Amino acid sequence: MKIEIREVTTKKVVATRHLTDIVKDKNQQYNFRTKKSNTIGINDNQKGEISTDVKANSNNKVKPKKVVQNNTNKSKEDAVTKQKHYTNIKAILENSNATIIRHRGGIGYACGYCIKQYPDAADLKRHSLETHDDVSLCYFVNNMTLSKYIIKLDITSLRCKLCDTNIKRLEDLMTHLQNTHKVKTFTDIDNHIIPFKFESKNLTCALCENGVPFHKFKSLLEHMTVHYRNYVCEDCDAGFINFEQLRQHRSVHESGSYSCNKCNKVFNNTRKLKAHIRAVHVMKSQPLSKCGYCNQAFLYFHTKEKHLQEVHGVQIARIKCQACDRSFLTRSNYTKHMKLNHLMLRPHACTQCDKAFAYLAQLKEHERRVHMGLRLYNCDECLKTFSTRKALQQHMRIHTNDRRFKCNVCGQAFIAKISWRGHMRSKHGEVV
Repeated sequence: MKIEIREVTTKKVVATRHLTDIVKDKNQQYNFRTKKSNTIGINDNQKGEISTDVKANSNNKVKPKKVVQNNTNKSKEDAVTKQKHYTNIKAILENSNATIIRHRGGIGYACGYCIKQYPDAADLKRHSLETHDDVSLCYFVNNMTLSKYIIKLDITSLRCKLCDTNIKRLEDLMTHLQNTHKVKTFTDIDNHIIPFKFESKNLTCALCENGVPFHKFKSLLEHMTVHYRNYVCEDCDAGFINFEQLRQHRSVHESGSYSCNKCNKVFNNTRKLKAHIRAVHVMKSQPLSKCGYCNQAFLYFHTKEKHLQEVHGVQIARIKCQACDRSFLTRSNYTKHMKLNHLMLRPHACTQCDKAFAYLAQLKEHERRVHMGLRLYNCDECLKTFSTRKALQQHMRIHTNDRRFKCNVCGQAFIAKISWRGHMRSKHGEVV
């Protein structure tokens, strides 16, 4: 059964609902319960809402319970707010040496005006100051919707072009321009212009004074939501710079049952389901991580970084441990090192002995290997069996003659790291 609801007014609103159930109330009216899926057709420049509760009386005269009209005032307010944002960024770019960063990816930092990218942020800043001076030509700034509005700004060695004054903070620049030079800026709106400084080799926050380094520009950008809480999640109090970030975050708090149509795995929110599909079903068939230099595609991010380092000579920033002298290419390896060696976190205890482990997978592997005696991993070359996948992988190096551990003194190479360490200690007196 299908009902069409039409209201003839100056604004055309047409809604189609599929009716699934009818409940009779005391007043002889019928409440039509509708499916969640629905279609709403609205004129191109109009937006409206219609309630999901539809009632019909005993004469089958159907009318919508409530229709919320298009909020024209909200659209006007958004347009005014966006114009204020544009006025602010225009004043900053025209009267200071601050420059725009479109994003970080591919080769490096991308120009806000053209397609050029630079591994070093200082080179992008130099390019922007020498080549681009008209903010009206910055396409992505002019065409960004208010819900997604965010401007990443390099304010390294910030100074005013009008009087050559050195200025430390972006907010101080805006106050200086307005009070000293009578340049119009707006302070009655949330700030979506995010400052970054590249004054050392380490990525650090331009607002924090603790100097804590960040391994990736993405991690630093995520940190900036601590300082710019323009939109706040009602469930967990997390802050976000623009509404789109909050909208994407909300899926974390969804509670339901979402099945993968490829392998029938079930997840409790759509965010986990999308991450699963991307990692398991999409990336294996369509590698999404591409090299910015040669466009070669990779299944995993760490293999792309290894390619960048070995083929293109890119220096990959390593995460340095603050407690020892070790460093790591990936955040996951660094976290694992901290848990195992410095924090000594062992929340997963074995019920059959006094051993405890940092990860559940380690506990399960321990139970299979020690208490059950299972050797589930077989070598196809020599039919040897192993209790762990890692042991099998290390064993396979024998068959492929993978001598990845090389002595930098005499050039001798080894299949196993323990053999290399023994060689360095016994032959060269070095402890590695």
